[in-house]
This record gives sequence, structure tokens and C-alpha cells, in this order.
Amino acid sequence: MKIYTKSGDKGQTSLIGGTRVTKDHVRIEAYGTVDELNSWVGMLRDSEVDERTHQTLLEIQDRLFTIGSSLATDPNESPETKLPDLKESDITFLEKEMDFMDEQLPPMKNFILPGGHNTVSTSHICRTVCRRVERRVISLSEHEFTPPLVQPYVNRLSDYFFVLSRYTAKQLNANEIAWKPRK
Repeated sequence: MKIYTKSGDKGQTSLIGGTRVTKDHVRIEAYGTVDELNSWVGMLRDSEVDERTHQTLLEIQDRLFTIGSSLATDPNESPETKLPDLKESDITFLEKEMDFMDEQLPPMKNFILPGGHNTVSTSHICRTVCRRVERRVISLSEHEFTPPLVQPYVNRLSDYFFVLSRYTAKQLNANEIAWKPRK
């Protein structure tokens, strides 16, 4: 099977279920941004992270594929195969991971400038792309059905990436630079 089909050459693509939409459709924007985030998470997973974080990031990537497939599905058509769903336990998992990392961090007293180490910076990129995913999902949900757990999951996931940036900074002895607004 060839990877190219030429069916998208005129600016349209198919959703799961067969419906054709433009490639700039809000649904395509939503799951395309999830795909972008998943690629950044792969980059983060390939960075200097401990084994627990590595395994957590693999779990997150799996959930992002779940989200992507659900967003790529026409809500008015039934797919031929059963697609995976998010569960409340996926959100709880992120919360427990954040709690674990938070217990090892000093309280935050200032806004923190992203940076200090490539791993920390990549975590911040994941956070900001995840926030964009959230905005795209909200835009989509204003017009079409979206699975109810997607929005809370990506909201929690962006929080996870922020806590992870602080946690990895501590592990890697990277400086957290407080933002000091100009007066």
C-alpha cells in the first residue's frame, strides 16, 4: 500500500466514517494539533528523563492517539471498528503523577521563565502546544460533538507538563529563573 493517495490534492481529506472535509476544518485543526503534540511528547521522551517519566510519557502518547482517533471520527457516522475511549482514570493518573512530582518540589513563588535545559524547554513546548490543543478542542466543541473527557484531559495534561518542567529542572540541577517584571 502506498502512503500517498492523491485524494487530498484539492484540499480535502476524509474523516473516519468517510465524510470529506476541507483540510482546514476545525476538526482537522484539532486532531492535527494533537498529532503535533504527540510528536513533541516523543521528543521529550527521548530527552533526559527518568524511567517513571519515560513510562508516563508513553502512556500519554497512547492517550493522545486515542484522542486523535476520536477527533478524526465524524460524530454522525459510526466507524467500522471500535475505537478506544478516554476514561476518568486517565485524568486521575495525570493528577497522581503531578502530586508525586509536586511533593518533591519547593513551593512556587514566582512565574518561571521557560528554559534552563533542553529537557525542561521541551516540556514547556509540550505545555504550550497542549494549551493550543485545548483551544482547538473548545472551538470544535462549539460546533460539533467532542467526547466529553477530551477537554478535561488536555487541560490536566498541560498542567502535567508544567509540573514536569519543574520536576526535571530539579532532577537535572537546572536553574529555574524567576520572572522579574520590569518596573
